Amino acid sequence: MSDDNTPDKDATEQPEGEPTDGEAKQPAAPRPRRTTAGRTTAPRASGTRTTGAPRTGGTRARAPAAAEPPAEEAAAASAETAPAEAAPSARAAAPRRGAQTFEGLGSLRQAMAQATRPAAPPPSAAAAFAPLPEDVQPKRDALGRSYATGKRKNAVARVWIKPGNGRIEVNGRDSPIYFARPVLRMLISQPFVVTDRLGQFDVWCTVKGGGLSGQAGAVRHGISKALTFYEPGLRPALKHGGFLTRDSRVVERKKYGRHKARRRPQYSKR
Repeated sequence: MSDDNTPDKDATEQPEGEPTDGEAKQPAAPRPRRTTAGRTTAPRASGTRTTGAPRTGGTRARAPAAAEPPAEEAAAASAETAPAEAAPSARAAAPRRGAQTFEGLGSLRQAMAQATRPAAPPPSAAAAFAPLPEDVQPKRDALGRSYATGKRKNAVARVWIKPGNGRIEVNGRDSPIYFARPVLRMLISQPFVVTDRLGQFDVWCTVKGGGLSGQAGAVRHGISKALTFYEPGLRPALKHGGFLTRDSRVVERKKYGRHKARRRPQYSKR
């Protein structure tokens, strides 16, 4: 028997907050979290993020963005605090963007106009020549001839020139017979063509050593030097054409163990 004042056994064993058999179990309310600053924040549901609420994960909460003044306001404040005299100079020193664009277009048009403009003709060779000193005198012998020595490869030519009708004699023979190839005859007449003296001088020369090509180059070198001795005013034109420079190219000497300067014997593997 049980007294009315005695509590029921089931009721005493049932803990507080536990649902009974007839009641449905409800999820417990989430507990509020505390930040390091001591403020409680509303719990966030899983998968959602509340905008405007600072993150609190055991780290210090970030300062709100509104605490810092905008960049435009800071610039305006600095401009107001700057002295009034520096403002006009700064504006004058900093060109406007539109002005830079127009200046760039102007320079581009000028460059294109210069590119399409026809090039100026080069100065004449006579104007580029340096004047000769007045004390330079022609070198002539008793017979009115000028002598010079010309060299090319292994050939050496001794040349005499004097005013005449343009005859060229090489080793006692006329040039068309001695230099049968037209290219060689053209080679020895180049000094007269450059100086505009073609057919005005007779040439007598002896040449030895080398082949016909080297001998023709030696004769041309000798004629060029003889013309500068006979008429010093022709030196700039001949110098500009390169006729007074001795060509230093010669045949490379033969080495022992080689058929020629660099030709090796044929290699036989077997």
